[in-house]
Amino acid sequence: MSLYEECRARYPELLARLEHARKNGRLTHAFLIQGGSDREREEFTVALSQLAACPASKNGRPCSVCRVCRELEDGSYPELYTLTPVGKMYQIQVGDRVNPEPNTLRHFENCFFLTSIADAHRKIGVIRDADRMNDEAQNALLKTLEEPPPETLILLTTGNPASLLPTTRSRCQTLTLPNNHCALEFAGARELFDALWKLFFESEGDLARVEEGAGVLIRTAGSLSADAAGKIERDWESRMASAARAGDPALVKRLEKQRQNMADGAYMKERSRFLAAIHAFCAQLFLLSQHADFADLPNPECFDGHEVPKEISPERAARALHEAEELLFTLRFNVSEELALRTFAVNLASKGR
Repeated sequence: MSLYEECRARYPELLARLEHARKNGRLTHAFLIQGGSDREREEFTVALSQLAACPASKNGRPCSVCRVCRELEDGSYPELYTLTPVGKMYQIQVGDRVNPEPNTLRHFENCFFLTSIADAHRKIGVIRDADRMNDEAQNALLKTLEEPPPETLILLTTGNPASLLPTTRSRCQTLTLPNNHCALEFAGARELFDALWKLFFESEGDLARVEEGAGVLIRTAGSLSADAAGKIERDWESRMASAARAGDPALVKRLEKQRQNMADGAYMKERSRFLAAIHAFCAQLFLLSQHADFADLPNPECFDGHEVPKEISPERAARALHEAEELLFTLRFNVSEELALRTFAVNLASKGR
């Protein structure tokens, strides 16, 4: 089954309406895709791009096998432009007005005014985690959202639409992917969930077990930066090699800075998933303590490999959720991450009085 068919099986009514709009030439040029997980939003942007650009479309539905559809699915479509948050602040900056830096809003916009070279003559721009645009970047984008160049499709994706300016949201057609599941995928996720389980259910009064669990949390957090940097380095390997062969030191230096910004942004994304996983584990303990149905949990994979007790102390589960929220709040400031995680582990293991 093609990616498009998988998405259509997941969102049949939504894509049927979009196919009808494409068939009748009424497909808009700017969409805000919200909800779902990172992966679901990413897959839906590919499906919507195929729907809009496929030259062999029948009744509004893309063929999924032509060159355009295949290039969009594997990310090699020559006029697919993406913009993602970067840096330690994990933000999308507006960029210099005259000579905008790569991976800034103005550099992204300039791509749409180049002569088209693609088979479908359709330019597609995707802004991932669009809520990370600062106000200046969002305001600079408004004119392009209102009056884009011909044959341009702009897709904004976000899991936090409330952080976008009303003026940005109003210029896009909103598509909501209904799903209460937040994907918690990062290096060491399984080990983290096992450690949280042992801390809450098995470690009370056992300092050695508490220290072991705290160690897992600290090591997992510490590995996120190297893991993110490794992924970015692999993605940029051929680009950096080409720059080195060109013999242009200035180009190499500029690309190295861009790669580091991308690595910093990727780390912040991984770190947010790590912290979200801790909060999700504790939040679901609280839901279960209130006799929520296990099948209705947004992230039941947190408890894979363990048999959840029929009764969980509501007071202790509420305290665990409070500790998770305190951890997230504390780590917003310049504090020792290791100390904060160790304190959280101790408090999670304690049954209190």
